[in-house]
Amino acid sequence: MMRGANVSLTREIPTLTGVVLGISWDAGSEAALAENLVVAALLCDADQRVLSAEHFVFFNQLTSPDLSVSQLEQALGGDDEQIEIALDQVPPEVSRIVVILYVNEGSLQRRTLGQLRHCTVRVLNRDGDAELVRSEDLAASLAGEMAASLGELYRRGDEWKFKVLGQGYSKGIAGLAADYGLTL
Repeated sequence: MMRGANVSLTREIPTLTGVVLGISWDAGSEAALAENLVVAALLCDADQRVLSAEHFVFFNQLTSPDLSVSQLEQALGGDDEQIEIALDQVPPEVSRIVVILYVNEGSLQRRTLGQLRHCTVRVLNRDGDAELVRSEDLAASLAGEMAASLGELYRRGDEWKFKVLGQGYSKGIAGLAADYGLTL
C-alpha cells in the first residue's frame, strides 16, 4: 500500500479480533543506526492525542495499561520489531493506534532515518499470521528525519481500518510527541 492509502480490516475479515504490526528495516552498514532505532505505539483519542504517558508503548513500557497493545519481545517472520494488538480489548476511548519509528537520541553520532535502505510496516492477522497489508518502502521518502509515524490502526464506526502514513519528523521523537500531545 502507498502512503496515504487505507483499508478496512474488519470489513474484509469480520471475525478479526487481533493483529500484529510488523516493522522491518535495512540500515545497511550503519550498525550505529540499527542499534539505536526504536519502535513504539501511541494510543490516541479522537483528537489524535495520546491518552497519557502510560499509553506510549515502547521498550521501557511494553504494554498499554489495559494490556490490549503489547510490544513483542521477539519478532518473528523477518520483522525487526512487532506490536500485538487485541482489537476486541482496546478501550472505547482509544480511536487510533499509531506505530512510530525513531532514532534514540542517546546516540553520540548523528544518524537519521534517511540512511535506511528499506523500511516497511505490515499488518498480520494475529490468528495464523497471514499478512493482510504491507506498506510501500517508506525509506525512500525519508531524508534528515529522526522520527516517523509509519502507520495507524483507527476506528471508523464499528470497523478497524489501517492507513499507511510515512510522515517524517526532523525534530525526532520530541517533534512527533508534540504533534500527538505526549509529554516526554
